[in-house]
Amino acid sequence: MKGIVFTEFLDLVEKKFGLEMLDKIISESQLSSKGLYSNIGTYSFAEMLQLLQNLSSNTLIPVDDLLLVYGEHFFSVLQDSYGNLLSTYKDPIEMLSSIENHIHVEVQKIFPKAELPTFIIEKKEENNLIMIYKSSRAMHHFGLGLMNKTFSHFNATANITMQKINEEGTEVRFLINKKIYP
Repeated sequence: MKGIVFTEFLDLVEKKFGLEMLDKIISESQLSSKGLYSNIGTYSFAEMLQLLQNLSSNTLIPVDDLLLVYGEHFFSVLQDSYGNLLSTYKDPIEMLSSIENHIHVEVQKIFPKAELPTFIIEKKEENNLIMIYKSSRAMHHFGLGLMNKTFSHFNATANITMQKINEEGTEVRFLINKKIYP
């Protein structure tokens, strides 16, 4: 997993829960990296799981809720770093439907070893999108957070429903309905 995912997570933890909590979850985790991450480095997903689980147990916030907030936070990182890429889109449905064939292609150019989830478009209409998320990491709530902020970025809103295809959450169907206001 790319280091930027770790550095931004730790930044979010410090901002939302304080430096003391950050130090606590790092010290409670068995991290090969010792909690020292660089944006361009690559680290074990097991370290992220430990950090998330320790934050969850210390705050009593479920891991899925933490991932949702983190996904929303991470969108601002993407906006700051890849604003030109985001500006090529005029609509959230258009942007979300191009994750696999455009956005991930650009991310792979910058981070060639990034292990990205797969998104398969099942159905696309002007205001509706059905897509399948596939990842061994089961971070679909992180994806939901990114999707929520995608709609905010375009001053739009949506109803987004998730349906787990398998129990582990490594395959999830997103049903996205953009709200239309008269």
